[in-house]
Amino acid sequence: MIKSIIKGTGKFVPPNVVTNKDLEKIMDTSDEWIQQRTGIKQRHWISEENPMGASDLGFEAAKQALDAAGWAPEDLDFIIFATLSPDIMFPGSGCLLAAKLGLNSTPTLDIRQQCTGFLYGFATADAYIKTGLAKKVLLVGGEVHSSGLDKSTRGRDVTVIFGDGAAAVCIEGVETQKNAGLLASALHADGNYADSLTTELPASRLFKRNPDGISHDDPRYFPIMAGSTIFKKAVRLLPKVTNEVLEKAGIGLDQIDLVVPHQANKRINQAFGQYLKFEDDKIFHNIEKYGNTTAASIPLAFHEAMEQGRIGKSGQTVLFVALGAGLTWGACVYRFL
Repeated sequence: MIKSIIKGTGKFVPPNVVTNKDLEKIMDTSDEWIQQRTGIKQRHWISEENPMGASDLGFEAAKQALDAAGWAPEDLDFIIFATLSPDIMFPGSGCLLAAKLGLNSTPTLDIRQQCTGFLYGFATADAYIKTGLAKKVLLVGGEVHSSGLDKSTRGRDVTVIFGDGAAAVCIEGVETQKNAGLLASALHADGNYADSLTTELPASRLFKRNPDGISHDDPRYFPIMAGSTIFKKAVRLLPKVTNEVLEKAGIGLDQIDLVVPHQANKRINQAFGQYLKFEDDKIFHNIEKYGNTTAASIPLAFHEAMEQGRIGKSGQTVLFVALGAGLTWGACVYRFL
């Protein structure tokens, strides 16, 4: 039976580190306030001296993942690029990444599932592999948030959360009788809560995408978030979807060796762990270093968990879980071959 096996991972973040102390200089906030509410100490942002797009970050992460897998770009059958911050309006960042990899005919797919981009992308890669449409798939999550944030006191509640970064995984269809690979996925969406985490402008639903008479720093050009709504939804829906995906996989909570959640807010992940009675050391956190990197968040954390030896041995099982804009939420269970 063909199983979707992760063969290599990679990550890249811009070298420019922005600490909470740095943010204190440009807005009314404090290191203590940010850490208490989010768990974040710093994040990486692109710099004016070295601007980069999502595909540039993705390219660096993809090279690492390909090297780790022992693949050349030409080996790829399919590229999936998850981002809410594409380099340009169109074409998609997947096409730009493919060109940077030296490819000229490999199919690409961009997905806009925000914080659940990795989960949707993994499920999509698995479907392509199991239906014979692809054997080797590159899945990339890449984000450049910093160029679209309101860096004034008005926007502090959102701005302090987000960081720039990218991560990539190489996924291969492998013939094996072992119960390994992507064991199950569960994906959901509810557009009725779209306004709880959104950026309104520019908007194609308007006669003019950039309406006349609106300044470039109008709040509608920046992301807004109903923090309490997102928190309440996350702590209710993440345990529910976890139980759903475990039932699909036919395993129990006790068989999960590590949880790699989306790094949106450390308090959300802690509440999730407490609800399901996971031990603290079973939930991986790196939000303190990178903030919320949206589609890059889970694969970046997964890459670091493997680097640290927290996961990666044959038979070990990891749970990926996330909720984000859309609203979208989901979970995947992966077991190492």
